[in-house]
Amino acid sequence: MADTAYDLVVIGGGPAGYAAAIRAGQLGKKVACVEMERPGGTCLNWGCIPSKALLKAAETYETIQHADKLGFNVGEVTFDFDKIIQRSRGVSDQMAKGIEFLFKKNKVDYISGVGQVSAPGMVEITDGEDKGAILTASKILIATGCKARTLPGVDVDGENIFTSREALVMKKQPKSIVIVGAGAIGVEFAFFLKTLGTEVHLVEMLPQILPHEDKDTATALQRSFKKKKLKTYTGTKVENIKKTEGGVSLELVKGDKRTPLEVEALLLSIGIVPNMEGLLSSRVKLKEDRGYLVVNENYETNVKGIYGAGDIIGPPWLAHVATYEAVQAVNGMFGHGTPKKVTLFPSCTYCQPQVASVGMTEQMVKEKGIDYKVGKFPFTASGKAVAIDSSEGFVKVITDAQHGEILGAHIIGHDATELIGEYALAIHSELTGEDIHDTIHAHPTLSEANMEAVASVFGEAIHI
Repeated sequence: MADTAYDLVVIGGGPAGYAAAIRAGQLGKKVACVEMERPGGTCLNWGCIPSKALLKAAETYETIQHADKLGFNVGEVTFDFDKIIQRSRGVSDQMAKGIEFLFKKNKVDYISGVGQVSAPGMVEITDGEDKGAILTASKILIATGCKARTLPGVDVDGENIFTSREALVMKKQPKSIVIVGAGAIGVEFAFFLKTLGTEVHLVEMLPQILPHEDKDTATALQRSFKKKKLKTYTGTKVENIKKTEGGVSLELVKGDKRTPLEVEALLLSIGIVPNMEGLLSSRVKLKEDRGYLVVNENYETNVKGIYGAGDIIGPPWLAHVATYEAVQAVNGMFGHGTPKKVTLFPSCTYCQPQVASVGMTEQMVKEKGIDYKVGKFPFTASGKAVAIDSSEGFVKVITDAQHGEILGAHIIGHDATELIGEYALAIHSELTGEDIHDTIHAHPTLSEANMEAVASVFGEAIHI
């Protein structure tokens, strides 16, 4: 392609990058988005979207296994693991094409290749279909995201040792697996594989699975996993990982106790690291913190005209946060309002039962010395939950004792990730528990549990 001048060049086509490019296009700017793989980034191609397709297969299989409770006589049900994997890839393909359509709709030039900031206001395509092209821009947004963290000396081969990326295209279902790290990714893969019959060992070095969630919901999920015979280990490390003829050998280390274990596969879900390789020429020096770009309140780096948004600027590493940051950055750089930084966001884990939260955990509230109240409503008391055979879990809400302001909400149960939106809006709008309580919720719905949970703060819950 010919060398081209733009108002904005975005490097990275994930939830931050494509959102930024589309938003700038909506504002009438001349925009290019440079992506080394295909639009959608890790989330759409190797994370959020394909993993949800896999989880849907596991949920469906689990439902069929218990269909007799609903009055269905079901014989032996089998599944095609490869077909499950391939469907998830098809979903990603479909969504990636959707992003390409949105680029065309908003007159965004999509450039396939590796972008490098060779100088302020200049991006060079160093590899890919458009290698050698030089793009000039009044503004550059870096949205290159992150990649999975690995362990020194542990060779990720996609056969027996995986990160989440390789696990999404497993060639066969492992008979047994150790999953190192019980954050959202580890927990979701644990549920998926265990439901389909894999022997799963889920290992977390911190005191609870889902370490960033409220202790009550994490404990409830661990209890649920135990019923499913999914083995969880907390306060435990994995050491001496070695490839064997049949798979992987390792040791589980808890305190002074060492337990040897041999499994067919190992999944590393131990966090992520920033994608900065080859991004900057020697002439461009951007301030970093542990490898992540440092940006100011306008999402601008220390070099004027170069911005950052999404995972590349650090936690929380969530797709919906990345999109928000990118849109805020673009609005600000083109004078369309004052950018806002992220202070509130929902967190979601899509195993079954699902886990979702927004705001502070009870532990955070205690540490801040806030006088608070807690309301809880179990789904066993929800008519809708019982009717659809999904009564596991609860809604927990934390409010300020003096003013009734909602400080945090934590849900474990069916469709928790859909239910959390009401509390995200409530906290964002500085509503009180009474505001939720006084809002009529349709009956019978799972969302009634949101209302009943805040009602229980005041001792006014009707159904418990």
